[in-house]
Amino acid sequence: MRIVILAAGIGSRLGNTLPKPLTPLKSGRTILQQQVDNLSACFDPDNILIVVGFKKDLIMETFPDLTFIYNQSFDQTNTSKSLLKALRRSHRDSVLWLNGDVVFDPELLTLLLPLIEAGQSFVCVNAAAVGEEEVTYTLDEAGFIRRLSKRLSDGIGEAVGINFVGRKDIDALIARLEECADGDYFERGIELAIERDGCRFLPVDVSRYRCMEIDFQEDLENANRLFQGA
Repeated sequence: MRIVILAAGIGSRLGNTLPKPLTPLKSGRTILQQQVDNLSACFDPDNILIVVGFKKDLIMETFPDLTFIYNQSFDQTNTSKSLLKALRRSHRDSVLWLNGDVVFDPELLTLLLPLIEAGQSFVCVNAAAVGEEEVTYTLDEAGFIRRLSKRLSDGIGEAVGINFVGRKDIDALIARLEECADGDYFERGIELAIERDGCRFLPVDVSRYRCMEIDFQEDLENANRLFQGA
């Protein structure tokens, strides 16, 4: 299995001059350092790939022992194309991927291990929250994800930015990400793979763990309170 961190974006909404993953937390670590530490405690760090773009040298110099993929069109494309670059490099292995602005409890990963070992594609969700700016989802009759978008009026929860695609679904996801417009989020590729290829992505409720994406200054303040001392 490969692990991908999407860290190419500018992150202008947070108002930083640094790449958003290098935003310092009050714990003394950056967002990205917390992610790498959590992942390395559970998986082989040699399997971590970081997709970089905006001020890539700052990230690469901070994590010299990791592997990087450069999205040279970071200022013209969205996460669908960053993920596509990473999946093409995965050699058809299964891939656990996360947005570069997610802070989370390391214990959350233990919940995911049985699904990863079974090759079951999934999207981590918070079933107890539906934010206005967040990616929400709906389910089909069997309890798998049907829709996944920021534009749903009937979303029943929100995606938290941690996802997995098994080997059986990865070719379909690559093909659908190729079809996505440059400005699409990767969730559009998942939707297309579900709709056209019959891929089944399970919603995994992680609401009992601390987990959130940092988009705005208010999010950063909330994360620092939530993870105080972590």
